[in-house]
Amino acid sequence: MKYMLLVYLDEQALSDEDREHCYVESAQLARDLNAGGQYLDASPLHPIATATSVRVRDGRRLVTDGPFAETREQLGGYYLIEARNLDEAIVIAERVPPARFGTVEIRPVMEIEGLPAGE
Repeated sequence: MKYMLLVYLDEQALSDEDREHCYVESAQLARDLNAGGQYLDASPLHPIATATSVRVRDGRRLVTDGPFAETREQLGGYYLIEARNLDEAIVIAERVPPARFGTVEIRPVMEIEGLPAGE
């Protein structure tokens, strides 16, 4: 089953040096998962200052700068993994470096017909 691991953290919690170290650790985790056949995709996201939110209400588009909601932690990146079950996904999530100072939300990916297949 596919799981999305959503990584939330306070963008200001890391120094530039700590952030670079986190990227190195995260890339190593991705390589480890790939070697075990569990890696599907992963990437950090640019800061929330670059976010744009789109809503459609009463047939009209509303575009605003920033994330959908103000929170203490922001969505900072993701991993898309293959795991046998939630327990295995939890074991992987605890290895995600930002789990030490942020939150990793685990969500099963719904597979529906009609979507284009990945490469």
